Amino acid sequence: MYVAVKGGERAIDNAHAWLAEERRGDPGVAELGVAQIREQLSLAVNRVMAEGSLFDPDLAALAIKQARGDLIEAVFLIRAYRTTLPRFGASRPVDTAAMDCDRRISATFKDLPGGQVLGPTFDYTHRLLDFALAAEGMEVPVPDRGPAAEAPMPHVTDFLAREELIQGEPEGAATPRDLTREPLDFPADRPLRLQALTRGDEGFVLSMAYSTQRGYGRNHPFVGELRIGTVPVEMDIPELGFSIEIGEVVLTECETVNQFTGSRTEPPQFTRGYGLVFGQTERKAISMALVDRALRWEELGEDDVGAPAQNAEFVLYHADNVQATGFLEHIKLPHYVDFQSELELIRRLRREAADGAQREAAE
Repeated sequence: MYVAVKGGERAIDNAHAWLAEERRGDPGVAELGVAQIREQLSLAVNRVMAEGSLFDPDLAALAIKQARGDLIEAVFLIRAYRTTLPRFGASRPVDTAAMDCDRRISATFKDLPGGQVLGPTFDYTHRLLDFALAAEGMEVPVPDRGPAAEAPMPHVTDFLAREELIQGEPEGAATPRDLTREPLDFPADRPLRLQALTRGDEGFVLSMAYSTQRGYGRNHPFVGELRIGTVPVEMDIPELGFSIEIGEVVLTECETVNQFTGSRTEPPQFTRGYGLVFGQTERKAISMALVDRALRWEELGEDDVGAPAQNAEFVLYHADNVQATGFLEHIKLPHYVDFQSELELIRRLRREAADGAQREAAE
């Protein structure tokens, strides 16, 4: 990752001061607070937490403020801060089947235990500017959330699994590698791929997912289930001999159900794509599930049709927006020596070409 530039101390101090002035904007306008960003720009906060691999809405909101709304810069700030934090241990795998859902929908089954919960979503809104939002101090309507859901909400794919109509997930797998502590290398197993996609740029992962739907890969998915809600996080305490709840996180989980005609070793059945992301980030979770399924072509015995979304190295190496930004933006740093050498080479080649043309003309 390319980072800070060296230069004149006075010039850099002035650049920092100018940046602070631009960040603040017109002093006559009330300053935007971290709490306002956290509560009213929550989807941006969720994206920064997901791609920064750190669940902390206050820090994500602070990073957005510091970055002047540049979400990739905010992700960079969060990742840099994350590296300074000590690690005390690892939590137990969260149980998303026990999620307290704010939103839970399925495109495969209409009637589900626990029901369909539309929740807060843009899906049913008209894409028209609401100029009433420009007025300050408006009274916010209170939604009727209905009675609290008491019925359990098992995963939709469990219904298919009972009849062995969908591929099972392996149990007792080894502890996955930690992408936040180890560099990405290949071959990358599925847990490592899922980590990279979770941290990947939402726009890039969305584009890869879209490409699979347009024919660049074997992907004909149904959204088996999309759920958003809060799950408890537990941690084993060796001194106590049992686990305790240390907090809660908001997650978006998506499982897609994909067609699969079977192979020499597998009967015809559905296969899964999976996405799990911090916060309410459903576009990212769905995209992640589609790309996850596309990357599984080899383990499922399918043919490589040469689609970009099937190429693990292409997808995972280019999904990380912090890495991409660093490599992209380094070209604006001083390259005086490199350019002068290239300039001298071009001049020499032009002189040689001109001399050769003169000799041919003389002959």
